[in-house]
Amino acid sequence: MSTTSLQVIYFFLLALVAVGVFASDPELVSDFAANPAATNASFFTFTGFRDDVTAPAGTFLVKKASLAEFPGLNGLGVSIAKLSYQPGTTNPPHIHPRAAELLFVLQGSLSVGLVDTTTNKLFVQKLEMGDMFVFPKGLVHFQFNDGQHEAKAISAFGSSNPGTVSLPATLFGSGIDDKILSKAFKVSTDTVKMLKNALTMKKC
Repeated sequence: MSTTSLQVIYFFLLALVAVGVFASDPELVSDFAANPAATNASFFTFTGFRDDVTAPAGTFLVKKASLAEFPGLNGLGVSIAKLSYQPGTTNPPHIHPRAAELLFVLQGSLSVGLVDTTTNKLFVQKLEMGDMFVFPKGLVHFQFNDGQHEAKAISAFGSSNPGTVSLPATLFGSGIDDKILSKAFKVSTDTVKMLKNALTMKKC
C-alpha cells in the first residue's frame, strides 16, 4: 500500500473521530435512520468517489458526499467532500453554517484562510501535501491554489448536512436590491451591477 493511500486512510479515521465529537446533527434515538428490516448494506455505501475528481482547466471543482448524495449519513454528524483546484483558482470566501471543516491536502499546495468574528482577524496559512487545516463552524474561509499545478484535497465535516453559503453568490446572485448592496458596500449601483454581471457571466 502506498504512502499516499495510508495517509488518506489515516485522515479518514482521524477526521471521522474529530468531527464526530463536535457533530451538530440531531442525535439519533436508534442505531441509524432507516428500518433495519427494510434496508441492506447499500444504505451504508457511497460509491460516488470511485472516479477521480479533476476540475477542468481554469476551474475549481468539489464533489460532495453529504446527506443529499448519501442518505446513510442521516443523523450521524459526518460528511466528506473531494476538491480539485486548477492553478490560479479559488474556492471563494464562504461559510458552513452547520459544521466545522477539516481540510487535508492530498496533492500540490494551497493557501487557505479564515476570518474570526471578534476582531475580523485574518488567519492565512500555506499548506503542502499531507497538511491539515481546520475551519471552525460558521466562520468565513477560503482556499486558493497559487501554484503551477493542480491541487487536490479532502474535507471532512461535523454534520451530514453542513450547508455552504458562498459570499459572492449570496450577495450578488440572490436578487438583493442594487440600492441595498450599494449602501452596504459604499459603492455606486453601477459597480454593483458590474459585479452581478461578472457573476452571471462566470456561471455561463
